[in-house]
Amino acid sequence: MTEATISSIEPQLVLPLFGAKDQHLKRLRKRFEVDIVHRDGQIRIQGADEGVALATAALEKLTHIVRLRGNLTPELFDETIAVVTGEAPPVVRPSSIETMQVGFEINPRTDGQAAYVKAMRNHDIVFAIGPAGTGKTYLAVALAVEALKRQTVRKIILVRPAVEAGENLGFLPGDLHEKINPYLRPLLDAAYEMIGFDQIQRMVEQDVIEIAPLAYMRGRTLNEAFIILDEAQNTTTSQMKMFLTRMGEHSRIVVSGDPTQVDLPRQTESGLRDAMRRLRQIEGIKFTQLTAADIVRHPLVQKIVDAYDSDSDHF
Repeated sequence: MTEATISSIEPQLVLPLFGAKDQHLKRLRKRFEVDIVHRDGQIRIQGADEGVALATAALEKLTHIVRLRGNLTPELFDETIAVVTGEAPPVVRPSSIETMQVGFEINPRTDGQAAYVKAMRNHDIVFAIGPAGTGKTYLAVALAVEALKRQTVRKIILVRPAVEAGENLGFLPGDLHEKINPYLRPLLDAAYEMIGFDQIQRMVEQDVIEIAPLAYMRGRTLNEAFIILDEAQNTTTSQMKMFLTRMGEHSRIVVSGDPTQVDLPRQTESGLRDAMRRLRQIEGIKFTQLTAADIVRHPLVQKIVDAYDSDSDHF
């Protein structure tokens, strides 16, 4: 009888890792003929040598997937078990992206995401158009972190328009950092995962990573920077022009957004929609279209997007 332990399992990972009604856990126990118990942030695996070794390897890979994605689809579960047992070769995904976390790489999970990563590597300005959950922001931050690691840029600039349900920065409480934090949170969450909390704090203090609302970009020229504009559907036409013309030498820009989720006043045209019409024919600018097929969040997200898209004429 052999025993192995996997430590430091965060509480929020347990449900997606083990599955609803422990369906994943039950399959692991049956597949590898082992006993698996979770207690106090530790997973203990007991059984014959080979079964314990395979179950441990599977759980470590599955835990990594859940940390990365927040969920575990049946397809990913089956794929992981097949790779661990040698029933299928490791899945080689195109365009692996390096991060600053040791042993942590990011891979596009769909053909659309792979095309998006390729576009970011081959063009100085990329527009990513698509619904929530398709990895627009996450993959852009990943490419920015990789560029910083490889020293092809000197800094990362994370930008968002401060437009949410009629609010604006001037009326939010707190100092500038407290005002912009809610708007930049999705960008920062992705960066924390790829760089680490302590290191990213130092980078922010050293101005290697800059976070700012779009309004604070006016009048600047940004050299040797990887600049990400998120939620670009909430820019006006003049703001989009202002942002794109901030680009300096050896810089790269990624603009991401969903034209169906505009929070601007009704009579104000989205700068993203305008750019999609105005800039498509310019060489060096690449537009990538992500769809519901590229959604990699909880399976219900894709169904929600489909439901709203099918009824879009009523909005």
